Amino acid sequence: MILTKHKNIILASKSPRRQELLTGLGLKYTVKTMHTDEHYPEDMPCGKIASYLAEKKADALKHLIGPEDILITADTVVIVDGKILNKPADHHEAKRMLRQLSSKKHEVMTGVCLMDAFKKNVFDDITDVYFNHLEEEEIDYYVENYKPMDKAGAYGIQEWIGYIGVEKIEGSYYNVMGLPVHKLYRFLKDML
Repeated sequence: MILTKHKNIILASKSPRRQELLTGLGLKYTVKTMHTDEHYPEDMPCGKIASYLAEKKADALKHLIGPEDILITADTVVIVDGKILNKPADHHEAKRMLRQLSSKKHEVMTGVCLMDAFKKNVFDDITDVYFNHLEEEEIDYYVENYKPMDKAGAYGIQEWIGYIGVEKIEGSYYNVMGLPVHKLYRFLKDML
């Protein structure tokens, strides 16, 4: 990509969806990860959590950044009824989360942190997602046949549940996948 021809991009995420989206932007990058504590203050407003966690991940990895590097970290949260749905701990919790999302609107917020040796940009994007009613049989099928454990809110919009469950979205589809690439592209342009 012309934007980053003189920079090395480091993606600090194991997410295959984020990797797919960066590849789709034409970026060459390396993946480097480190376990980072994802706790946040209990009194933090839901709308601040994704950006807070993205910045926290970047701060934990800033020692990796050389003068020619740009680090990208991200975190995605699902907000329904004013509560955060993180990644489910097990199949039972995944099914409970999908029941909570059934027949409702929820918000997907992704926070992103771009950091180089000189500056840091933190931004987020939010998408409203409207789910149809999900039958118990559909929830069971999805949880048993897909991998909802690594996804905030226990679903991937690009998977079967998105095909049958999502009535409409307002905002970026790619944000729901885990990376608001339209904003990422603009912020990368600004950093160079």
